[in-house]
Amino acid sequence: MTQVTSAHGKADGSGLPQVPSIPLADDRAIAAAGEQSIGHLVKDATAHLSTLVRAEVELAKSEVAKEVKKGIKGSVFFIIALTVVLYSSFFFFFALAELIADLGMVRSGAFAIVFGFMLLVATVFTLLGIRKLKSLRAPERTISTVKDTAAALTHRGDRQS
Repeated sequence: MTQVTSAHGKADGSGLPQVPSIPLADDRAIAAAGEQSIGHLVKDATAHLSTLVRAEVELAKSEVAKEVKKGIKGSVFFIIALTVVLYSSFFFFFALAELIADLGMVRSGAFAIVFGFMLLVATVFTLLGIRKLKSLRAPERTISTVKDTAAALTHRGDRQS
């Protein structure tokens, strides 16, 4: 059995790990093909099939891991943007309070109005969150099918004709 390298760290930069593979042609197997028994051929076929399945699983795992890493790196940019927006909202509310104060209200009263508005918005979103959390339920269909599967497996030999 040979190892195929996917150029991890090589010039093409694919970044995939080494994956076991089946040789395309084995000179020893071709030379001794007439001398091998059926059992030995079945054993070789089984070994090659097993290697093929393992290679496919490893390839899938490496591709999924690579995509997940790219997704995580992309989400970091969204987190940074959200953080900047949240910190910038302070200046928005400060400007809103100053605007209200410029319209003729006492400055402390303008800031109190903005603070009350912020508390009102926070309360509304808290209540919406509580309502959404209360609507959560257990996955009843999944629980039911798991119980059915477990019952079928435990009573597998108890069939009555």
